[in-house]
Amino acid sequence: MSDYRSSIAAWPLRRLTAAWPLVDDFLLNLNLPALDGRKTLAAALGDVSGERLEEFGLRAEDLPEQLALFLEAMTRETAETRAVERLTLLAGRDKSGQPEAVGLDIRAGEVVSIVGPTGSGKSRLLADIECLAQADTPTGRQVLINGAAVGEDERFRLEGKIVAQLSQNMNFVMDLTVAEFLEMHARSRAIPFTAGAWPGRAGGGVLELCFVCANALAGEKFQPDTKVTQLSGGQSRALMIADTAYMSRSPIVLIDEIENAGVNRREAVALLTRQEKIVLISTHDPLLALSADKRVVIRNGGVAQVLETTAAEKESLKALEELDQTLQTARDRLRSGGRLTPDLL
Repeated sequence: MSDYRSSIAAWPLRRLTAAWPLVDDFLLNLNLPALDGRKTLAAALGDVSGERLEEFGLRAEDLPEQLALFLEAMTRETAETRAVERLTLLAGRDKSGQPEAVGLDIRAGEVVSIVGPTGSGKSRLLADIECLAQADTPTGRQVLINGAAVGEDERFRLEGKIVAQLSQNMNFVMDLTVAEFLEMHARSRAIPFTAGAWPGRAGGGVLELCFVCANALAGEKFQPDTKVTQLSGGQSRALMIADTAYMSRSPIVLIDEIENAGVNRREAVALLTRQEKIVLISTHDPLLALSADKRVVIRNGGVAQVLETTAAEKESLKALEELDQTLQTARDRLRSGGRLTPDLL
């Protein structure tokens, strides 16, 4: 664990806030946002009247220790997400109450697609995993993490959740720019960054990484000062995929029908698996279904089959990718006002 106490005693405030942006939040919550950044915390507090601190029941000499405890607690919370090497889903029952044919076992770094007709129960399967079901949902399924049942503390805590879910609809309601949104997420997860140093400039770190990645995934580019409420559905999904890949510690990621998001879907999945996350995707897209390591077939609300992707299917995938590229070219040509001609095929 970082030696917060020695740093708080010796470093000027501006160095502290550069290393741990949550220091700004701590001071702001105490109505102390305008301290001299050139001074240490103790020295800067010498400029503050005792009455101002008494409003919060604090003394200047206690604040360095309070700040150290705050940073230790935040670091502990954000580090509590445990490593997940294996996710096991014990079989439950389908909509008719009949036992499911098979359960599911997934290792870190694997991608599993979930296929089946609309209304078959794909979203219910994702929901069971998202809530780490313990035979207490309508399906009766149970989720094991690393071979063990999950306790209530881990299931329902707000910090350190092991499952992140990207839904079909990603509508922002906050009046923030993309830059402010990413900075807020970095602060909430105690991830160091240099405010205002990105994109395209030294010191951008994880914020620039998220921004550049999101633009690469999105079909339409956006800027750091774009309001998140102005992002299209595809841009919003691309931003959250990048955020999940680089700033979320959740080792399990659930994605509901990414093909409807207007993003580079295969690259999005590859990005998440490069981070050694378990990825489950509900999809109707044959490209995504065959790109996965295995696929779960849902029928009447239950798991009917779990199929490993074969070498022959991987070969078929190449032909499907060529067809998909032809369709994408046709879309781009039509969007730009062009006409389709026989040479496209």
